[in-house]
Amino acid sequence: MSERDSYPAGVPCWVETLQRDRHAAQQFYASLFGWQIVASEEDAYAVARLRDRDVAGIGVLTDPSLPEAWYTNVSVEKLDDAVRTAQAAGATVLHAAIEAEPAGRLAVISDPQGAVLCLWEAECREGAQVINEPGAWAMSALQTADVDAALAFYGSVFGWQAEAFGPATLLRLPGFVGGTPTQPVPRDVVAVAIPDASGPPRWGVDFWVADTDATAARAVELGGSVIQGPFDRPPFRSAVLADGAGASFSISQLRA
Repeated sequence: MSERDSYPAGVPCWVETLQRDRHAAQQFYASLFGWQIVASEEDAYAVARLRDRDVAGIGVLTDPSLPEAWYTNVSVEKLDDAVRTAQAAGATVLHAAIEAEPAGRLAVISDPQGAVLCLWEAECREGAQVINEPGAWAMSALQTADVDAALAFYGSVFGWQAEAFGPATLLRLPGFVGGTPTQPVPRDVVAVAIPDASGPPRWGVDFWVADTDATAARAVELGGSVIQGPFDRPPFRSAVLADGAGASFSISQLRA
């Protein structure tokens, strides 16, 4: 169990899925992860909660250029400055300075390889209040065929430093302390990069679950699908799933 109330600049802080049929998505994830869904008055955005604490968002997709997918937000101090820094490093700005009052301000960018990421300047919502437990977000992973180019971009924008970890690369933010003392990677790890040429560059999100096999089977019952697995990647048993709209995500069960 891990709870957080704040996220320093440069740390991924929030995940959300944008969907054309938000109500179908709310029903799917509430049934899959046991989330309590709290919708805004306008019903355009809902916050998913565990134990009355925020874990993720489900919003309406209004931009036809964006796919129904899960998106990762990275905390920044000043949104406008962060957008300029990203542009100077080669990013494309898809949406700048979206007001999400009273929660904060948002910008949507794609990195030089095309992976879409959000920049988040917090007001009253710092980010996910529960992480690293069943039903909660655990980590976001960049999947790209050109890891070296990606590392150069994210290092210049967020100050992330790379460390090889088997076939993957850990992305570390010096000075940040997250996770738990018993975790198998350093506590300043904020994300991971995975070499993958099977599809377009993308940011994926991973949720912890109590039982990977049972969760994968439940996703199919709810109208979703299993893209890959379940499979073992010690110390986890994982699977890649998709909801009924095709938005993909991974799940992981921590095993002793």
